[in-house]
Amino acid sequence: MSFEQTFKNIDDLLYKDSGADSELDYIGQTSWVMFLRYLDELEQDKADEAELRGEDYNFILDEEYRWPNWAMPKGADGKLDHHKAMTGPDLVQFVDYKLFPYLADFKQNADNPKTIEYKIGEIFSELKNKIQSGYNLREILEYADELPFRASTDKHELSHLYESKIKNMGNAGRNGGQYYTPRPLIRAMINVIDPQIGEKIYDGAAGSCGFLCEAYDYLYERMEKTTDNLKTLQEETLFGKEKKNLAYVIGIMNMILHGIEAPNLIHINTLGENIRDIQEKNRYHVILANPPFGGKERKEVQQNFDIKTGETASLFLQHFIKSLKTGGRAAIVIKNTFLSNADNASVSLRKHLLESCNLHTILDMPAGTFTGAGVKTVVLFFQKGEPTKNIWYYQLDAGRSLGKTNPLNDADMEEFIAFAKTKQESEKSWNVSVSEVLEDTLDLSPKNPNTPAEAPLRSPEEILEEMQSLDEETSSILNQIKELI
Repeated sequence: MSFEQTFKNIDDLLYKDSGADSELDYIGQTSWVMFLRYLDELEQDKADEAELRGEDYNFILDEEYRWPNWAMPKGADGKLDHHKAMTGPDLVQFVDYKLFPYLADFKQNADNPKTIEYKIGEIFSELKNKIQSGYNLREILEYADELPFRASTDKHELSHLYESKIKNMGNAGRNGGQYYTPRPLIRAMINVIDPQIGEKIYDGAAGSCGFLCEAYDYLYERMEKTTDNLKTLQEETLFGKEKKNLAYVIGIMNMILHGIEAPNLIHINTLGENIRDIQEKNRYHVILANPPFGGKERKEVQQNFDIKTGETASLFLQHFIKSLKTGGRAAIVIKNTFLSNADNASVSLRKHLLESCNLHTILDMPAGTFTGAGVKTVVLFFQKGEPTKNIWYYQLDAGRSLGKTNPLNDADMEEFIAFAKTKQESEKSWNVSVSEVLEDTLDLSPKNPNTPAEAPLRSPEEILEEMQSLDEETSSILNQIKELI
């Protein structure tokens, strides 16, 4: 059976179950089951490696809570042992009252947040089992047991399928959109920023970790595969923070499927940190993010920032500027109204950005880029340490209406990536000197000087005259038809 069919079968069972009632529930429930399946494979690999070295391996989980004992006890023939396997109400009671509480306790006992033990505790103290039928759960466990996590080719296919589930969740609306940034846009942003091995990369609004996963792939493909480089990429390169429970779990699972064993993803409200406390050791070489827009933060959270505003994205932008090392590069997706809002906080923030960073590129994205979000966005590319003198704008035109059935693709981004290297001018791209920007408003919204001039608007008299002419023409045609009849 294909992995795709396995995922579909699990979704069908979740659909039938009375406890899971949306795409968000489906991926959350699939994630905790897959995580425990992955953890078992990881432990088996480590036990095998220890045995080859003639050493004992200390399993993370106690015997009773290991996958082969509670989820898939098998007989000598390698098939499920129905005498030992729990099913029905017994299985749900074990999961709800023994397994989840046991795993949640790992958070208290782990040495630090970077360990896999801490991640186990974090995930299972945040998630709840929503699968109410023990018979459905039994079938789901059997399907999950068929998913192999050991071979990198298998993991690669699983990661693609998991990404498509995240995308479906985004398309499903409600809160789903906040989890999914179109991957072609992420890849283009990373390509222009061009991170290098040894640099620390950060996303403080990580969601499903699309930016961190794509950055991992970008670096892995281009770097020399030495032991040191692989260790650096695994442990000292990718860092994220995420506030929402479900997004945190999905992000962890997504990074694991991309090949990152113990993701440096912290479950925390990034905006709860006072930016005045951010020290050099907390700063990063590269920041890639799509912070949530439209959110509103409470007054006490706003106190953590120099420029006070309830707008979540504006607070995140301040956090990102402060979190960049001098010379560090960032690419941030933000609502296009940020460029022109006339309130004091927005003007102050644009001034701060222009004075502390070189905002060298603004990518103007077409409507429909974010399925279901209904907002226009831009991407800000900047480097910290030098004030902005010149901004290069690029207005993306996909040549079609973007939407759920016609999403953004990699080919749409090719010209932007090529032009961004030389800041080339065209009908879609132009340069603006900051000295030309009005100092009181600092309005940075795109005003393309290279588009062909539009025909001037007609006067009401001209429009009425044309309407009358068309009416006369229509009457004449109708009379001709009558004569023919």
